[in-house]
Amino acid sequence: MFKFFVAGGPVFMAVLTIVLVCMFFAAWKAPRWVKEIGAFAIVFGIFSTLLGITQMLGVVQEVGDIDTGVLCGGMKVTLIPTIYGIIIYMISLIVRIIEKPRI
Repeated sequence: MFKFFVAGGPVFMAVLTIVLVCMFFAAWKAPRWVKEIGAFAIVFGIFSTLLGITQMLGVVQEVGDIDTGVLCGGMKVTLIPTIYGIIIYMISLIVRIIEKPRI
């Protein structure tokens, strides 16, 4: 798990982890914010992926011809924060469902 944290970019993954902690704190203090914090996590994950793709394409432009295996490895690494953001969003939805059962 720590390998994914480092591979996904420590800055972005640390911010997403802080968002996850804030979401659990909000579930306790401000339950209405849980879904919005989860939405922020997914948007921030997509933002970090777009920055990663931009950096990756800049390197491809500088190098020129590049192996597809290296390119696919770069795509895999850039998608890690988005996956983490989606997981945080799913957790926020589950927390929201647990907090307010509607019958």
